[in-house]
Amino acid sequence: MCDVRKSVVRVVLTGLAVGLLAAAMGEAKAQAPVRRETNAGRQARLARTIKETYTHQWEIFGGGGYLRFRPGDQLQKDNQITWSTQANYFLNPKLAIIGQIGGEFGHAQAQRPYDYAQASNPQINEYTFMGGAGYRLYASEKTAVTPLALFGVGWGIFSGGSKDIAATQLGLYPDGFRPAFSVGVNLDYNFYPNLAFRVTPAYLGTTFGGSLQNNAGFNAGLVYRFGRQK
Repeated sequence: MCDVRKSVVRVVLTGLAVGLLAAAMGEAKAQAPVRRETNAGRQARLARTIKETYTHQWEIFGGGGYLRFRPGDQLQKDNQITWSTQANYFLNPKLAIIGQIGGEFGHAQAQRPYDYAQASNPQINEYTFMGGAGYRLYASEKTAVTPLALFGVGWGIFSGGSKDIAATQLGLYPDGFRPAFSVGVNLDYNFYPNLAFRVTPAYLGTTFGGSLQNNAGFNAGLVYRFGRQK
C-alpha cells in the first residue's frame, strides 16, 4: 500500500514539474521581444533596393524566341525560331539608348510549280541590326516595364536553301538589305538587383522586296546589369 502511495505521489510531482516548466517557457516566450519590420523600415529597404537595381548604367540581354513571318507577298506566313542580343545604356534611371542584333530562321512554303521535295520548304534566314531608345515607365523591387522603339536594317537570305533555284521563282523575296523597324516592351522580373528574366513581345516591320511585312513575335532570356550611372 505504501508503494502505491509513493507511486501516486511521484506521478503527481512529475506532472507538477512538467506543468511549471511549460508555464515558465511560455512566459519567457511571451516576454521575448518580437522584432517586426515597421512600415517606414520596409519603405526604406524597398527604396534602397529599387535605387540599387535601376541606377545600373548597362543592361545586357541575351535570349531566343518566336516570330511569325511572311517570306513572300503571295506566300503564307511561317513559324521562325529567333535569337536576340540587346545592349541598353541608361542616361538616367528611365531613359536608355538601345542597340539590338537579332536573327530569325524558318522554312518557307514554296510557290508552285516548284512544290517538290528539293525546294518545297527552303530554309530562309533574316538578320536585323537596329538602334533606338527605351523609356522605363514602371519600376518596382521585382518588376519593370520599358517600351522601346528601334530602327535599322534587315538582311534577308532567301536563296540559301532553294537548291539553285532563284528565290523569286519560289515566290520568296530577293536576297538583300532593306529598312527594318520594331516596337516592343521589355517586361522584367528581377531575381537580384543585377540579374533579371525578360520577356519582350514585339512587332517587327521589314521591307524585303519593296513591300511591308508585318511580323509579330517575342524573345525571352536573361538580363545582366552592371556599372553605375553618374
